[in-house]
Amino acid sequence: MFKIEERSSAFEDNLKIQVELHKGVNYPHRLNFYDKPPLYDVSIEEFETSALNRLRILAEIESSAARNRSWEETKTVTSTQCEKYLPLKSSSATGTEKEAQRRTDHLGHFVLRLAFCRSADLRRRFVKAETTLFKVRYETDDSRERELFLGSRDFDWVAVDKVEKEKYRQELMSYGRADAFEAEKYYKVRWTRVPDLIDKRQVFLKGGWAYVPSKKQSSIVYQEFETHLERDLVATSRYMPRLDEDTRLGGILDNLSQGFLGGVSSEWSAGPADANGESIRAEMVDDLAAKHFPMCMRNSHQRLRADHRLNHFGRLQYGLFLKVLGLSVEEAIVFWRKSFDRINDDTFNKMYKYNIRHSFGLEGKRANYPAKNCQQILTSGGDPGCPYRHFSPENLQSALLSTYGPLGLTSSDVPEVMATVRNGHFHVACTRVFEMTHSSSGVKKGDGVGGGESVTHPNQYAAKSMELAKAQEEKASQMVVA
Repeated sequence: MFKIEERSSAFEDNLKIQVELHKGVNYPHRLNFYDKPPLYDVSIEEFETSALNRLRILAEIESSAARNRSWEETKTVTSTQCEKYLPLKSSSATGTEKEAQRRTDHLGHFVLRLAFCRSADLRRRFVKAETTLFKVRYETDDSRERELFLGSRDFDWVAVDKVEKEKYRQELMSYGRADAFEAEKYYKVRWTRVPDLIDKRQVFLKGGWAYVPSKKQSSIVYQEFETHLERDLVATSRYMPRLDEDTRLGGILDNLSQGFLGGVSSEWSAGPADANGESIRAEMVDDLAAKHFPMCMRNSHQRLRADHRLNHFGRLQYGLFLKVLGLSVEEAIVFWRKSFDRINDDTFNKMYKYNIRHSFGLEGKRANYPAKNCQQILTSGGDPGCPYRHFSPENLQSALLSTYGPLGLTSSDVPEVMATVRNGHFHVACTRVFEMTHSSSGVKKGDGVGGGESVTHPNQYAAKSMELAKAQEEKASQMVVA
């Protein structure tokens, strides 16, 4: 891919070793520049699943940037997410399906290329997140395997020999530790290849060349990965019109391209009722809403109490949320009947009871409908929608203080939340509100709803809040007994 005038014999020898060592292996390295697309048949399910699992990680990476996490925090959260959704073991690991893991990684990357190549903004966000993922993997890779990967590619860098190193001794020593100079190796590349190092004044420049110490070698690799991906995304975008004829893929790709908006969550099918062995009764909803609901569901509940009605989409969104929270169909009928207290029983039975039973899979096609996740709510028409996206700034600030003030949110917390909203990171704003209002339960900034994860589903927010409250109650009761 890259042409250079001088190719070291060491590189050629290493490349020959790689060919012999990995002959017949599709993915010889954990690290990947994704030069070649997947040339094999896949099912629609595998096509979508591989992309969704990867997108969960990329969305959390973007969330980490929005939350101003340090690099170490970002690396920890990303590694945790990778282990959960996209494990990628080293070549030396035993007892793992390395080939299958690397195939999934490869396929998911190229599917997301199709989803995110269609606009400059989507390409920019995808490249930034993918480059961060590559950096995390590079830093956590086995040093021996990392060297083998570097040796398998031509990065167009020129090793600085002893004569040239000695010639620029003083200059090179001024950009690093003097006591480490003798042992340090240097590589030179065109200065345009390492803009980050130049910006930080970490390399010596001479005649258009940047002299990069081996400890900063990774910057060349990262920049190469980013440039490589940017170019390939533009090329992919030119072929996208050909996919318009395939109706199977259009909806999937559209859905994937919205993944950075509200994060990517699994369908939330198990609520506190399943986890704690407790059921939610109709008379408990008011108290639960005041203490544990995210802003979107709290807003729906307040509107229902104030107006004694909700529009069709509001009832659907809130009703499914309550169902997954643990409200049985019998209790749901009681809850909605008391909420619509301005109509008689006959009207309620004709207009609403069937739809309630339908949402529980007891009428019609008897499907067990899942609750709406953040991405679906954020991309809805706006009524009821997500308050962080659809409220005016003035209304949102007022709503935040009136809703969460009793739970510990203060006026000094609001500017941080609003800044996140202005940058379009709505689910991150919701996550920060969760952290702020659960600090008394030991939740710190960056913890999210567990393991550093951002809020991606209203039921995820409520379930974690209820779990924390239950843990506090159990701890208090044990102290009383003691």
